[in-house]
Amino acid sequence: MMNKRTAAMLASAALVCAGIASAQTGTAAVPRWSFAPEMIFPADRSLHRPEDGVVLPDGRLVVADQLTGLRLLNPDGTGRPFGRFAEAGYRHSPPAIVSTINGVTLEPSGTHVLGADVFRGGIYRVAVATEAVELVYQHPFGVNMARADRRGGIWFTQSTRNGPEHGERDLFRSVDVPTPDGAVYYLPPARNGRPRTAVPVVEGLLFANGLVLDETRGYLYVAETLGKRVLRFRMDTATGAVSDQTTVFEHAHPDNVELDPHNRLWIALPISSQIAVLDLATGKSETVFSLLNPAKEQAIATLEARIRDGVSWLELFGPALWDPAPGAMTGMILSPNDGTVYVTGLGNAIIRLTR
Repeated sequence: MMNKRTAAMLASAALVCAGIASAQTGTAAVPRWSFAPEMIFPADRSLHRPEDGVVLPDGRLVVADQLTGLRLLNPDGTGRPFGRFAEAGYRHSPPAIVSTINGVTLEPSGTHVLGADVFRGGIYRVAVATEAVELVYQHPFGVNMARADRRGGIWFTQSTRNGPEHGERDLFRSVDVPTPDGAVYYLPPARNGRPRTAVPVVEGLLFANGLVLDETRGYLYVAETLGKRVLRFRMDTATGAVSDQTTVFEHAHPDNVELDPHNRLWIALPISSQIAVLDLATGKSETVFSLLNPAKEQAIATLEARIRDGVSWLELFGPALWDPAPGAMTGMILSPNDGTVYVTGLGNAIIRLTR
């Protein structure tokens, strides 16, 4: 029989481990987390729409920042702007000019970060060492996410045809009433200083969103948010061509996606406030973080009915769906070596999930 001291120790251990029970998926265990207020990072909630981000090779964390482009975050939550975006023409000065860096990705070399402006269409390239910023491509419509391949090509998603003059308004209009004008584009590598022209490789999508390249296996994954699916294509980085469209995930409304070293796709589901992990070898998915409850399920059912009927629904997309998170959960940052996972979103902070 346990004595009181042993029982107390076991109870304390259970509290420490609450919400981090492992669930076996693929070749390594995937933790499960339950929300706790201390997960909110930084505690002062000083961020500005941290939709996405990356962990740099030296371990520093960089997230999207609507005001300045990108923001560097220290472990204690303090930070500063990262990258000289103003010198490259980035400007957020509402109501006349509304910009926002949305997708943030690290190039395969680790020497540069790409940031995509979902309202005004710029793709910016930031040198990690010097923080110099270059506008590498100006798309006529907003760019949700851009990723570079090992050859120097850039693959990016256009969620809808939202021009820079009314980029925010037109983007959310397409979210409210789905429009099949989303697309995936390929921007060939720079050649002898010649202008780079992007070409569409997938069209007719209902709000193209997160994008992942698996160059080892030759696949491209794209989240079609309002199509409620994640698509996979065969990808040829030598030619910029894709083929063999298949659906690997059909659930809720996927936003950003990330691929981990164990051939698992992490998928953010902002309407249901969940993070799912899909084992691409088995096709099985599981929820590893969730804020869902019966009241939210009822609200989501009403919202989904409106989407099916083509009726405006955005007024239902509010804090009641994502509380107590700091904002709608749109993505995740996976640290190297199965380290900390950060849940990104549209609020004033992110969520830090420690493994």
